[in-house]
Amino acid sequence: MEVHSNGQIAETRIAELLGNAASDSRNFPATDLYNEGWMLRLVLDWFQHHRSVEHDLQFLADSNWYSEALLPSPFLPRYRGDKLAESWTHADGVIGHFSIGDNGAGDLSLLPEAKQFIVTEAKMFSKLSSRVTNAGYYNQAARNVACIAEVIRRAGLHPNQLEAIAFLVVAPESRINEGIFSTYMDEGHIQETLQKRVSEYDEADRARWYDEAFEPLMEKIKIRVVPWEELIAVISREDTEEGPALQDFYSKCLKFNQFVARRFG
Repeated sequence: MEVHSNGQIAETRIAELLGNAASDSRNFPATDLYNEGWMLRLVLDWFQHHRSVEHDLQFLADSNWYSEALLPSPFLPRYRGDKLAESWTHADGVIGHFSIGDNGAGDLSLLPEAKQFIVTEAKMFSKLSSRVTNAGYYNQAARNVACIAEVIRRAGLHPNQLEAIAFLVVAPESRINEGIFSTYMDEGHIQETLQKRVSEYDEADRARWYDEAFEPLMEKIKIRVVPWEELIAVISREDTEEGPALQDFYSKCLKFNQFVARRFG
């Protein structure tokens, strides 16, 4: 009889429970598995193992990916009770040359020799958030792009030293066609939003950050909304097994998340 450690027994049981997530006899919400987070992880894992496939998610040599990384903001608290501050940003997925956890669980730092840094935000039926607590206009797209600039600055790098920098929102094609992302993902709108955010500070270092870190980034970064359907099509052309399997998983994501969105949204 095969002997398993206690950890292996628990992990095997977790896999069995997850395998039952789409059935009527499931023991937890199907969206615990069939969601944008796991969909993105499957996509990133595939592209990591198929580096020759040309796409905005293409992995450069030695690049890696991580889900739920913490990105530092250029507007972290200066003191207790800072009325302008915000916290670190959770990135649904990142691709590039980085380390995780140097200063705490999940925090990301670019490596000195980094050539790639891509941040992805995954959506099913939700929109990009429009605000943070201390800035009612500071939307999720602008915030992510600002964090990208701050990560690169902290690494002591100039954006031109990297070969690939991007902020990509991945969402259903139907939601993209509704135009719900177009305003926030507009580069001009992002620049105007950051100008307003910086102008709230009376400190010269925030203006310097805008000039030296943010503006050079905007000349280099790719900002785009990517349909899940596009990614599935790319994978399906290259991989006759993974493509249909991913399509099936995506269909379940749409089914269960659409039900939740309609009933409780």
